[in-house]
Amino acid sequence: MVAFVSSFLLAVLMVAAVMRYARRRPVGTPLTWGEAMFAATFVFFAMFWAYGVVAHQWLSWADNDLKWRSDAYLVGPASTAKLVIGGKTLMDFRNVPFNVSKQTIRDLVAVLIYGLFLGAHVTLWSTWQRRGELAQRRQKALEERTTAYGRPLARKA
Repeated sequence: MVAFVSSFLLAVLMVAAVMRYARRRPVGTPLTWGEAMFAATFVFFAMFWAYGVVAHQWLSWADNDLKWRSDAYLVGPASTAKLVIGGKTLMDFRNVPFNVSKQTIRDLVAVLIYGLFLGAHVTLWSTWQRRGELAQRRQKALEERTTAYGRPLARKA
């Protein structure tokens, strides 16, 4: 569990670092060779980490510690799972007429992890590409709230 949570948090920190840097870097600033190499290495490592390590840690944790294998059933006649709250059985999963193994749930969670990171990946690229538009909108909003001399407007004329 510690490995999965740690790897997920590191991936979130890498996404946050890109978002922060995208806000700070002016559009059209020339890119040096060193900056380009660092950025390419960082993006490669972030993609490797998000798509490879985090999902692997989840699958390893689910297989080893949680014992979510194909011979363990969560739902169905072969299941031993019950939803018990306050000593009352709210739902007995053995009454469902089909079997769902814990391995199926494990794989669905892995797909959700991949989908989450794919969505973050597309969002980051979109944010990076639109950072000039966002800066122009901020500048225009700032200009509308000031006079021609740069002082804040006290009231509308």
